Amino acid sequence: MKLKRLAAFAMAGAMVVSTAACGGKADNGNAGNNTQGGAAEEDGIISYADLDLDKDCKDLTAEITFTNNRTDMDTADYPGKNWESYIADFNELYPNIKVNITTITDYEQTVQTQLQSGEFDEVVRIPTMDKADLPYYFASYGDYDTMSQTINFADNLMYEKQVYGIPTMVNAGGIVYNKKVFEEAGITELPKTPDEFLKDLQLIKDNTDAIPLYTNYAAGWALSGQWDAYIGIPATGDAKYMNQKLAHTKDPFQNYGDDTHAYAVYKILYDAVAQGLTEDDYTTTDWEGSKPKMNNGEIGCMVLGSWALPQMKQAGENADDVGYMPFPISVNGKQYAAASPDAGYGINVNLEGDKKQAALIFVKWLVERSGYAYNEYSLPVVKGAETQLSFDNVEMLQDEPAVEGEEDLLNTLNSTSEVNINQDGDGVRLQAVVEAAATGTKSYDDIVAEWNQAWSDAQEAEGVEVTE
Repeated sequence: MKLKRLAAFAMAGAMVVSTAACGGKADNGNAGNNTQGGAAEEDGIISYADLDLDKDCKDLTAEITFTNNRTDMDTADYPGKNWESYIADFNELYPNIKVNITTITDYEQTVQTQLQSGEFDEVVRIPTMDKADLPYYFASYGDYDTMSQTINFADNLMYEKQVYGIPTMVNAGGIVYNKKVFEEAGITELPKTPDEFLKDLQLIKDNTDAIPLYTNYAAGWALSGQWDAYIGIPATGDAKYMNQKLAHTKDPFQNYGDDTHAYAVYKILYDAVAQGLTEDDYTTTDWEGSKPKMNNGEIGCMVLGSWALPQMKQAGENADDVGYMPFPISVNGKQYAAASPDAGYGINVNLEGDKKQAALIFVKWLVERSGYAYNEYSLPVVKGAETQLSFDNVEMLQDEPAVEGEEDLLNTLNSTSEVNINQDGDGVRLQAVVEAAATGTKSYDDIVAEWNQAWSDAQEAEGVEVTE
């Protein structure tokens, strides 16, 4: 997403240097002499890397707001740990830092609008944007070499070796499923290929009252944003594919003939709908309503990242019935899963003094002390941290970053082609797949041929070198 930089940049340029927020480790303006490798500061702020939560800034008084998309956690009846409980824990350590929580349903669009106006809260969940835009809106936590010593995926929101976002959590790609439904259907082994998966969906339809596969069509983000996530490592077994090869690949949606790559991923969705293995009326799907349905066995499975697992477990009295399995594609007989960082915590670049220090303290506490990532079944954000999530006999890989100079190439091709892989927040592209499969108005091969043509046209327009 291309954001207008002028408002935030002008405000950042108007900042004045302040005194140290809590003292003790100020660099006295010698930002270039920070031998710790932390964030280059000119206002005496203790950097993320240097900050000791047990000792530093214990008397700091400040008020900040944390804006995020977890509206479900902003209610007293949330079955898991809600934001009020997290803030209470934080205030046991820092009683004089008041943290307000703002949650937004239409998060991406709303916060992107706020960023463009230059008026956004102190700590936010960073929305989709080009990495080159990060320094205009967010403060650096420090250089990559320093941050990567303790944080996994420190390069995910990095630009020119500075880290501007720390992952809220790390997802594994797979499918949420109801173990009891699978057992009642007669499924004794989890599927490893598209064909096996579709046969299992048919067993669920034939032998249970559950919806085999719930598309979440009406919640576009819960449709396209999930399926798009599996065309890289799970479908190719190649950690370089998503960020380095895809942009240069000729016809990436073509049929490779071996049930792999993007073709196989989206074809599962098309075939499931065409064969009547999804909900009766896709237009009536309900994201919030799907959670208790998964929990009580009304739904067999949903294609969602591991972030959804705790939400499904907490949506009823049958937490033990809800499980998580790898995406059903095998590459040369082996299954792969991608460990991918979720959106990152970002600190408003316009902050200074006590507010900036308080924001840094709160983010570090969220990442390293709150238990949020563990509670959400995340893979470790902090190196060596514990996790509740594991896949047996599946190789977990991490997407390698784009090569230098091509950090925004994939975003550019997405925009030019309007294919919008991992950026289709409204779900229009895959909603069209569901519609075509349900009505029979367009074949799957015709759909992917259109995507390939749009991708090829974008590559040509942007002067991208294409490989077979």
